[in-house]
Amino acid sequence: MAARTSLRDYQRELAGRLQSAASGRAASKLGVQVGAESWLVDLADAGEVLPVPPITPVPLTRPWFRGVTNIRGKLYSVVDFPAFLGGAAVVPGEQTRLLLLGERFRMGSALLVDRSLGLRGAEQLQARPTSGTGAPWLKAEYSDKEGKQWKELDLAKLVLDPAFLEVAA
Repeated sequence: MAARTSLRDYQRELAGRLQSAASGRAASKLGVQVGAESWLVDLADAGEVLPVPPITPVPLTRPWFRGVTNIRGKLYSVVDFPAFLGGAAVVPGEQTRLLLLGERFRMGSALLVDRSLGLRGAEQLQARPTSGTGAPWLKAEYSDKEGKQWKELDLAKLVLDPAFLEVAA
């Protein structure tokens, strides 16, 4: 039986790995589960990955806009990323996570994802042709050594996409 890790230990370990990665000593992409798909986010673009705090719904918004949440005194808008992509909404659970967008975007936004899949390095991924979905924020597609398919999210393009910015219903 695998040893259980406390949430605090997991967050401490992930924070250390993120700092190592940001300094160029380790993996450079964070993997997240989005519905049935696996996505990658460049660590330079990501903020924090947190357990989901209470989210206050905002009326008259699109179904994928979950609402706002307060994290350490700062309000963040929360987008249900699988629902934004046209899939089923995230069902909150123990592994559900909130991915804060990096401070450089000055958006105060977060993506709700099904779970965090950990860090991935370039040596673990092999580029493959993109599927041609037409989404301008799909940066690249990869396969890993186990044959798992990954899509890389270009957060800089996502936050400028009119569909992402138009939350009013």
